[in-house]
Amino acid sequence: MIAIQNLKVEFSAKSLFDNVSYVINPRDRIALVGKNGAGKSTMLKIIAGLQLPTSGGVAVPSGVTIGYLPQQMKLADETTLLQEVRKTFSHIDDMQKRLDCLNTQLSERTDYESDAYRRIIDEVSLLTENLAMEQSENHEAEMERTLIGLGFLRSDFNRPTAEFSGGWRMRVEIAKLLLRHPDLLLLDEPTNHLDIESIQWLEQFLATKAKAVVLVSHDRAFIDNVTNRTIEISCGKIYDYAVNYSKFVELRRERIEQQTRAYLNQQKEIADTEAFIERFRYKATKAVQVQSRMKQLAKIERIEIDEVDNSRLSLRFPPAPRSGDYPVIADNVGKAYGDHQVFANATFTIRRGEKVAFVGKNGEGKSTLVKCIMGEIPFTGVLKIGHNVQIGYFAQNQAQMLDESLTVFDTIDHVATGDIRTKIRDLLGAFMFGGEASDKKVKVLSGGEKTRLAMIKLLLQPVNLLILDEPTNHLDMRTKDILKQAIKDFNGTVIVVSHDREFLDGLVEKVYEFGGGKVRECLGGIYEFLEKKKISSLQELELSKSPGGGDRLVEKTPKSPSGNAPVTDRSSEEQQKNAPTLSYAEQRERDKMLKRAAKKVQEAEAAVAKAEEDIAQIEQRIANGEADGDIFELHQAKTRALETAMSLWELAEQEHSDLKARFGKQ
Repeated sequence: MIAIQNLKVEFSAKSLFDNVSYVINPRDRIALVGKNGAGKSTMLKIIAGLQLPTSGGVAVPSGVTIGYLPQQMKLADETTLLQEVRKTFSHIDDMQKRLDCLNTQLSERTDYESDAYRRIIDEVSLLTENLAMEQSENHEAEMERTLIGLGFLRSDFNRPTAEFSGGWRMRVEIAKLLLRHPDLLLLDEPTNHLDIESIQWLEQFLATKAKAVVLVSHDRAFIDNVTNRTIEISCGKIYDYAVNYSKFVELRRERIEQQTRAYLNQQKEIADTEAFIERFRYKATKAVQVQSRMKQLAKIERIEIDEVDNSRLSLRFPPAPRSGDYPVIADNVGKAYGDHQVFANATFTIRRGEKVAFVGKNGEGKSTLVKCIMGEIPFTGVLKIGHNVQIGYFAQNQAQMLDESLTVFDTIDHVATGDIRTKIRDLLGAFMFGGEASDKKVKVLSGGEKTRLAMIKLLLQPVNLLILDEPTNHLDMRTKDILKQAIKDFNGTVIVVSHDREFLDGLVEKVYEFGGGKVRECLGGIYEFLEKKKISSLQELELSKSPGGGDRLVEKTPKSPSGNAPVTDRSSEEQQKNAPTLSYAEQRERDKMLKRAAKKVQEAEAAVAKAEEDIAQIEQRIANGEADGDIFELHQAKTRALETAMSLWELAEQEHSDLKARFGKQ
C-alpha cells in the first residue's frame, strides 16, 4: 500500500538511518521499536509528510488517507467537546455545499449536450452516492461510543475543551483521528495519557476496526495485544519481523546466536585454510592444493553479525536511610475542587519497604493524592508522614519542567552539590549521555532522553520514599526494564502512579484503585487486581440484569455471631426458591465463575503452603547456625510474602463464598 524507499536522514552530519526500505500493507499492525533517539518519531513524521528525508522518499498511492497522532500537540479552546469532535465530519457539510452549488449550475445551464454539462452530471452522481453512504451511518452514535470508550462521560460532552487537562485534550484528538477511519494510522505514544481501561478499549478498537497501523509505544502489553509485525530501528538500520514484539525479541536473540555460531565456525575454517596456505606456500609438491585453497578462500561469502546497539543505562537508587515503620498514614483524607469531590474518606497505611501502585481512570485523584502527600495542596482529614521520611518525587510533567536552553551537563551541574560535582560526567555516561551527548541542548532531546535526564536529578540525594508519577512515559522498553529492576532493588518505600500493566507486574504487592470518589485497597499484583475487577464487573452486570432492574451492590454473606456459618433466614430461602430459572448460557457462565473462584482458592492455598515451607527452611538454617549476613533479610522478605499470600487467600476464599451464596451452590 505505502512504500518507504531508500530512506536516509541526517542531523548535523550524523546519520539517523540510511538506505531504509519497507512496505506497509493494508492490514499491517506494525510496532516501530528502538531505543530513545533512534528515530522512531522522525520516521512517523516522514511517512505523514510532515518532515522531508535527506534522500529517498515515501510512495503513497492516490486516494490513500493517513492519520497522524504526535506525542504533543496544540489544541483549540473555542468549542465544546462534541463540537470539536464533530469537526471530524465537516467533509459531509463540504460535500453538501458542493452538491448544492452544482445543482444550482445545472438549473441555470442550457448546454445539455456539452462535455462540461456531462462532467457536472457525473460529479453530482458521485457526490450523491457518497453523501447517501455517509448519511446512512449514525455518526452521533459512533462519536458517543468512541468518547465513552476513551473515558469521557456523557456529562462531559457539552463542556468546553478549555476545561480539560492536556491528557484529556489529547484523547479528544485520538477520538477525532479514530473517527476519520484513515487507511493508515500513525500513533506516537498513544497510551501516555490513557488509563488502563481506556488502553484496553483502544487495544480492542485497533485490533478489530482499524485498517493499517504503525505505532510507537513502550507499553509492551499494549503492542503485544495490537500488533502483528515489528520493525526495529537500530544503529541506522531496520530489522523487520512478521510477529509481535515479545516473539520478535525471542527471534532476534535466536538469530544473533545463530549468526554468532556460524561466524565463529567460518572464522575457524578461514584460519585453518590460511594456516595451510602459509605452511605449504613455497613447497612445489603442494602447489596445486595451495592454489585450490586460495581459490576456495576467495569464494567464501563472509558472514556478518547484525550490528546490535549494546549501549545500556546503569541505574541504581542510593541506599535508603531508615525511616519509621509507617511512612504514610491516611485517615479520612479527602479533596474537593469547589463542588467537585475528587475523592473522600481515603484511609490506608503504607508500611516501610512496601511497593504500591495507584491506578484508576484519569481525573479520579491519583496525582491529586500524591500532591496531598507532598504537601503541595490543601486537603481534609489527616495525612501523616512517618519519622525520618525523605521523599523523592518524580512528577508526571517532570521532563517538561526542564530548562530547554541549558545543555545536558549544565542541567545537572546546576543542581549537583558536594563531591558529586566531580563525577557529573560519569553519572551522565551511566545514563547514556556520555561524550558529545552531554553537550546537547535539552530542547533537541527526545521525550525519553528528557525523562532520563529528569531521573538523574532524582538520584542526586538519598531518599527512602520514592513517589513516581507516570515515570515510564517516553521511556524505551530496555530503559523501562532497567528502571523496574532498580525500583525492585530499592530498599525503601515506593508509590508508583502508572497505567503500564507490564511495568507494574511483579513490581508492586498492593494496588490502590481510585474511582467513584473512593480509594480502595487491593492486596496482590496488578494482574490479580485486574482479574478481580473483571469478575466484579461481570457480577455487577448480572445483577443489573436481574428482575427489579437497577444496580445493586454485591453484599457479603452475613456470618453468625460465632463466625462459623452463614446466617440464613426464611426470607432468603424464599428468595432462592422464587429465583428465576437460569438459561443454559447463564448456567454455563455461573459454573465457569465458580470454577475460576475455586481454582483461585487452590492456587492461593498452594502459595501459602509454599511460603510457609520456605520460612521453615530458613528458620531451620538459622537454628543450625548456617546464618549469613543476608538470611535475616531473606526471612523478612519471605514473611512479607506469606502475609501477602494469606491476604490473597482470604480474598479468594471470600469471593468463592460470595459466589456460592449468591448462586445457592454448596
